[in-house]
Amino acid sequence: MKTHRNLDVWNKSIQLVTDIYMVTKAFPREEVYGLTNQIRRSAISIPSNISEGSARKGSKEYIQFLYIALGSKNELETQVIIAFNLDFISLEQQEDLLFKIENIGKMLSGLIKYVKSKEL
Repeated sequence: MKTHRNLDVWNKSIQLVTDIYMVTKAFPREEVYGLTNQIRRSAISIPSNISEGSARKGSKEYIQFLYIALGSKNELETQVIIAFNLDFISLEQQEDLLFKIENIGKMLSGLIKYVKSKEL
């Protein structure tokens, strides 16, 4: 039986959460309730919304959750740039994370198009 766990975008976003947690371990302690918390929540929101949406009955609801995941992807992208600007992460870390985030965004957009095409 196919579930959200079979989706490449879900698996890649789970790996991204792991990457984000590893990177944010080095953030300043005073940021634990600030940017550290926010960036982790944005990252977690991506696979969480993919999985929650896939459990919904209709494709319209599923698409809505995929759009929420896409919004979280954009939040995360912004927060990674802020983390770089504050010297919390290196240029190499920023580029790696932004590449992964962009890839997940493309995959989400493709999944949204696919689900919409099945509605017709």
